[in-house]
Amino acid sequence: MKTLSRETPSTQAKLTQNSRIIKTIIAAILDKKGEEIMSLNLKKIPEAIADYFIVCEASNPNLLKAIADNVEKEVLEKCGEKPFKFEGKLGEKWILVDYVDVVVHCMMPDTRAFYNLEELWQDAEMKEHN
Repeated sequence: MKTLSRETPSTQAKLTQNSRIIKTIIAAILDKKGEEIMSLNLKKIPEAIADYFIVCEASNPNLLKAIADNVEKEVLEKCGEKPFKFEGKLGEKWILVDYVDVVVHCMMPDTRAFYNLEELWQDAEMKEHN
């Protein structure tokens, strides 16, 4: 007997694309020596503005920019997606790369500790990627 899935083909395609984007983002962060990488699955939180957050740290502002630039480059090359928004590129504390369903937060350690996104979204499923 065949079981019926509530997921439509377009929903399944979206999940597959999000999975590809997340894997590409994590690989791009690791490639540039990003640290303390954490993914937060926010899909079960009604107030969440995205399905996933990827949070990472960099030890200096130049590395922070290199990580964010590499994420943008790799996701475009491997997944064909451009960011909806890229904020903080000139800043030295926090760069956000927004792919609508997946949002990347590249942060300096002090900024990450101050905003503590993992605590703010503590109901999310979290996974380390180091």
